[in-house]
This record gives sequence, C-alpha cells and structure tokens, in this order.
Amino acid sequence: MKKFHRFSLLLGFLLLALLIWKIGLRALWQEMILLGWGFVPLILSEAVVDLVHTLGWRYCLSDPHRDLSFYQIFRIRMAGTSINYITPTAGLGGEVTKGALLSLNHQGVEAATSVIIGKLAFSLAQLLLIVIGSLTILWTVDLPAAALAAMRTATILLGGGILAFLAVQKYGKLGAVVRWLVTHRVGGKTLEKAAHHITAVDEELKLFYKERPADLPLAVFWHVVGMAFATLQNWYFLFLLTDQASLTTAAEVWILGSWLDLMGFAIPIDIGVLETTRVIAFRVLGFHSALGLTYGITIRLRHIFWTGVGLLIYMTLLAEKHDRGFFFKVRHRRHNETSVRIRQ
Repeated sequence: MKKFHRFSLLLGFLLLALLIWKIGLRALWQEMILLGWGFVPLILSEAVVDLVHTLGWRYCLSDPHRDLSFYQIFRIRMAGTSINYITPTAGLGGEVTKGALLSLNHQGVEAATSVIIGKLAFSLAQLLLIVIGSLTILWTVDLPAAALAAMRTATILLGGGILAFLAVQKYGKLGAVVRWLVTHRVGGKTLEKAAHHITAVDEELKLFYKERPADLPLAVFWHVVGMAFATLQNWYFLFLLTDQASLTTAAEVWILGSWLDLMGFAIPIDIGVLETTRVIAFRVLGFHSALGLTYGITIRLRHIFWTGVGLLIYMTLLAEKHDRGFFFKVRHRRHNETSVRIRQ
C-alpha cells in the first residue's frame, strides 16, 4: 500500500505540474496578483465553516460526549479533519483519530457510534445539497450529455449506498456478517471478540435512533448550513476577480466541485485532483482555466493553513492526554503509599 500511496502522490504532483504548464504560469500569476490580500478572508472564513460543522457533529455524539465543552469538541473535530487531509485513507484516518480522542473521556463504544453517525450526517448533507442544487441550478448549465448521465448514475448509486448505511445503523446490522460468521464457527476467538465489540456498537446505534430521532436531521441541517457558507466564499472570490459575481454562479461552482469531491478520490491530500476539478467546473461555467486553477490553489492554501492548525491542536490534545495519565499515575502511587502507612 505504501508504494501505491507514493505512486498516487507522484501522479498527483505530475497532474498539477501538467495543469500549470498547460494553463501557463504567467496567466496563473496574474490572477494571483489580482487576488492579492483578498485570499486572507477566504482562508480565515473557513473557521466559521468549521464551527458550524462542529455544531452539526455535536448532535451525533453520545449523551456523555455532549457534556464536553463545545471548545473541546471543536478541537477534536479539527484534529481529525487534519489527519483526514494528510492521510490517503478515503477520509477514514481522521475518523479513527476522532474516535480515539473521544474515547479518552468515555467508553470506546460511545466514541465509535459518535464517529459513525457523524460521518453519515456529513455525507447526507453533502448529497442533499448536490441533489437539490442539481435539480434547481445545474439544469441551466450546458453540460455534455455523457457528463450528465455519469453524474446522475453516480449520484443515484452513491445515494443508495448512503441510505443503505443509514438503514444498517438504524436497525443495528453493522455487525451482521461478523455475527453470522461467528455462529458458523468461522474466525475463532479473534472474530468472536470482534463480534462482541461490534454488537455493542450496534446496540448503541439502535438506542440513538430510537431515543433521539430528531438529532440526525438536526445534524444534517447544520452541516448543510456549513456547506452553504462555501457559496458565499465562492461569491467573494468571483467578486474580486470577475464582473460576473452572483450567488447562482457561486452555487454552481460549489455543486460541480463538490460532486467531484464526493466521488472520494484516494490520492493523498488530493494533489492535482482538487485543482483539476475546479478548472473543469470553471470551464463548464464559461470562465477561463486560469481562474479555476487560481481558485483551486486558493482552496489548497486554505486546507494547508487549517490542517496546520488542526495538527497543532492534535499535538496539544496528545500532550494533555499524557499529562492526564501522568497525573493519575502519581495520584495512584500516592494512594498506595498512604495505604501502606495506614497499615503500618
């Protein structure tokens, strides 16, 4: 897998280099100069998006985790998002990180369900916006028939997969296959132990959907709000560099780019892919390629900046974990020493 990841990374850099060569470094530089310091609000405004997404994720957390401060939940989400960005794990590496950080405060089962439901809520929000946007906006865009057919087919398949994932969670069937294997004496003690843990997760998931039926829709709503804010970011970018700034055009850019993102590219930090998809989106909407590449690079810089912030947060969380563990060890040792003195 490491060789595949290296190959993917190299391929991404080559794709980006080819893109810059075809469009022209001079044209790209001119667009960046026109953007100037305007890219600073584009980068910093992402904090608003992250705060809103944190609010959405909070509705997916188990009751004990919801007792954590909003600041702590925000930090855990930022740490997980940064890991997602730098690891080629199809968006799963950061989810594991979130679960690990949540489990520092409460049981691992509760942490796992919080992450699983959170992933579903985010995917549902993204799919919902893309479908609504495609029905209300993209029908006015002159897309090739083959591209439209591919978009419809992929969206239907992906939507079916997400809805199936919802049904699996709601009815506690996440570990159905594992339990079936155990009942047929396959896998031995190792699989039996895994079945025990995943059954506990299934029970927790069923409890969430039974006792908190409104929380998933609320989580989806806030994720939609966070994603919709990107339309304002797009509008601001178009306002700075073109005379065709409108919320409709900004929404079209987001929908086309997000649909391509939703396909789940596995290239590490999607080098080259992100920029290419934005060039395609801008070209389809009648803009020149240099503008699309400039926007792609702006998004890249935004990701790099907030990934750096997230990694710093991750390091502070790990340091706090170490300090907390050291504190409990010292307290336990002092307790033992006191018990010994009392017995003496």
